Amino acid sequence: MLHPQARALLDLIAERGLPPMHTLSPVEARQFYRDRRTFTQPEPPPIAEVAELSADGPHGAIALRLYRPTRRSDDPAPTPVLVYFHGGGWTIGDLDTHDVLCRQLAEGSRCAVVSVDYRMGPEHPFPAAVDDCLAATRYVSTHAKELLVDPRRIAVGGDSAGGNLAAVVSLIARDAGAPKICFQLLIYPATDARATHPSHQRNGEGYLLTKHTIKYFMDHYQPAGSDWRASPLLAKSLASLPPAYLLTAGFDPLVDEGKEYAERLAKEGNEVAYREYSDMVHGFITFGGVVDTANEAVAECCAKLRNAFEFVTA
Repeated sequence: MLHPQARALLDLIAERGLPPMHTLSPVEARQFYRDRRTFTQPEPPPIAEVAELSADGPHGAIALRLYRPTRRSDDPAPTPVLVYFHGGGWTIGDLDTHDVLCRQLAEGSRCAVVSVDYRMGPEHPFPAAVDDCLAATRYVSTHAKELLVDPRRIAVGGDSAGGNLAAVVSLIARDAGAPKICFQLLIYPATDARATHPSHQRNGEGYLLTKHTIKYFMDHYQPAGSDWRASPLLAKSLASLPPAYLLTAGFDPLVDEGKEYAERLAKEGNEVAYREYSDMVHGFITFGGVVDTANEAVAECCAKLRNAFEFVTA
């Protein structure tokens, strides 16, 4: 059964007559997403520092935002770091839409977070987002000393499209032998661009993310359906990947493909923890201002990150 707070949010959206995302132009949809976040997100927690950075990408500069957690003033050790890729169907979302979540992850995990403003469709279709996220992760690794982060403890993570990108970056890094990634945080990731799993029909209407909006996003991203860089579930091998925590939402069109990805990770010898928030909808992790479970899920993500970083050895 859908959680009462999630149901109340969906009812409010319906009552206000907010336009479905797929009826808007990409520019309109981006502004709508930025505006809507102020209602659903919790208050941002205080952290030690926020800094705007820039990394060289394959087609120009990539904007980054660095978050540092509060810590003891006498602790000189470099912090672990999470490179974070925001959600939004590779079409919407930016550093600001996920600012609160990145602050929560930084403070709760006691790690630095580097949020990546990767290029999106339709202006920059696949594989632009992949290229930028990989370049940003490499930047963090090669500039670890000046960023005051630990190059041995670099995690990647993201929600939805960002979870897809984190999974893909992990696969590419595995095959290239660098950068070294110690953990994957995969929040209801999109893992199969073909959108054929049963949950796309079961949950495709009435639960915020619809099958029509998914098609809208995919049409803008324009991936080749058989290219594993768009569909990591189609990768020939998922062996020898970093440990992962993968969470899904029960009323999400992506739940089945997320669960299957977790199952494949485990079957092919990886350490993976999987949790389905069975009464939640897609996108809930950023709804902490109106949905209590969102804050519980963020706390769980932080605990998984802390645990992963603690067990990294030289």
